[in-house]
Amino acid sequence: MDTAAARAEKAVKIFGTGDAAVRALDGIDVEFAREAFTAVMGPSGSGKSTLLHCMAGLDSLTSGRVFIGDVDLTTLGEKKLTLLRREKVGFIFQAYNLVPTLTAAENVTLPLDIAGQKPDPEWIDKILDSTGLRDRLKHRPSELSGGQQQRVAAARALASRPEIIFADEPTGNLDSRASAELLEFMRRSVHEFGRTVVMVTHDAVAAGYADHAVFLGDGCVVDEMVGPTADKVLDRMKSLGSD
Repeated sequence: MDTAAARAEKAVKIFGTGDAAVRALDGIDVEFAREAFTAVMGPSGSGKSTLLHCMAGLDSLTSGRVFIGDVDLTTLGEKKLTLLRREKVGFIFQAYNLVPTLTAAENVTLPLDIAGQKPDPEWIDKILDSTGLRDRLKHRPSELSGGQQQRVAAARALASRPEIIFADEPTGNLDSRASAELLEFMRRSVHEFGRTVVMVTHDAVAAGYADHAVFLGDGCVVDEMVGPTADKVLDRMKSLGSD
């Protein structure tokens, strides 16, 4: 059986209690295919980031189950969950989260260094070449543009060969050119390097780089689209309400 890279089953997440309770995820069933680039779209408050954080093991569900491959995250203690995130999951956030005192190259291999793992030079070289930053690797973050910093953060997410990369609004702080460069890098990581990328975004143009789009509304999956384009995504988003 070809297990999905990640999936949720009847996923419920409730914040608060009593009258103040908010049902951020309302029994979601969703699968993210291996070696595919999926965009998760929806209006503000639809549950996009909550779904991403729960599926990545950064937050826990109120009920239901989430899987990375065939591993049920809801059965893991904190130690095993930390290990799984380190070995199988990569993260790209809107904030670049680079260490200012390290060079670009050192930032890329930092998670491996912390874990006491030796980087695979051939793999790291391949990633660094694909970022287009070969001549900036000795520069510190303050000497790089926002787009360059985010490509370093994306390369860092790939460094440990994770099974799946979760990206939360990765182009949110970037201009259109820097966004295009980052999205092209993420797409290449899927189609050339065989990774899986799940990206939360409110940007229809960004979603157009994906192979597949999932639309959320009020904590539920309300639609899916194969081969999304910016225009098709915009049309679908209009019917869901503005972000």
